[in-house]
Parts: sequence; structure tokens; C-alpha cells
Amino acid sequence: MQQNVKTPPTFLCPSTTSIGPDARVFGELTGSPAAGFEVGYLTEALPATPAFLAAAAPAEPTELFWAAAPCVERCCKHFDGTNCRLAARITAILDRAVSALPRCAIRPVCRCFHQEGRAACLRSPQITTEQRNPSDLDSAVAG
Repeated sequence: MQQNVKTPPTFLCPSTTSIGPDARVFGELTGSPAAGFEVGYLTEALPATPAFLAAAAPAEPTELFWAAAPCVERCCKHFDGTNCRLAARITAILDRAVSALPRCAIRPVCRCFHQEGRAACLRSPQITTEQRNPSDLDSAVAG
């Protein structure tokens, strides 16, 4: 008799700081620290190829692009063995940035959405992965 064993899905971390060959770019930040950033969501997640990432120069790719990579779970300082504490802090500390779910190419496999649901998505447009001079609020959320 064959057992029907489901393999758990591989969730993507939408706040990866390591844009490597497994990463997918799903958004682009526009604006400035003074005026505020806006996220342009891509209609599909694109492979983070070296040529694509080079388009960010002179900025770092993580300052311009939103990329997701496989969640490394226990190898990440934000993972507590079960949940992502960063996703929990985002929903607990930040106010909603939008009132409707933004279009997102990674939502079906996003660790934050899987864990926190709509609450994470309604706050995500204000999240940046890398900041040169983070505010106290940004530092508290980042942990």
C-alpha cells in the first residue's frame, strides 16, 4: 500500500537580503527616502539574473528590487522554529499602507502571507529590504 505523503511547500521569503540564483524579483521600489518609497509590483516574478541585477547600479539590488528566495527557516535569525518573527513584527507594529491587497506574483508561496495572511500584504508596500539610514520604527520592525 502506497502512502499519500504530502511534501510541505517551499515558502519564499519576500525580504531576502541575499539575491542569489534561486531568487525571483517581484517588485521595484521607486521614490526616495525623503518623499517615500512606492512599490511597483511586477505581473510575474522574474529570475534574478546577473544582468537583471546589474540594472540596479549604482544602488545595491536590494535597495531597488523586491526579491524573494526560498525561506531558509532555521538558518535565519527571524525564524523561531515555527514562524517568521519578522512577519509577525510587520503586522504587529506597522499600520496598514493600503486598503486592498496589492497584486503580488509570489503570494501563493509567500512565507509572510502564509503565516500572517492579508495583514502582512496590507503592510508590505512600505517595506524595504535595505535602508542606508533606517528610522527607529524601521529598526524596531527589522529586529
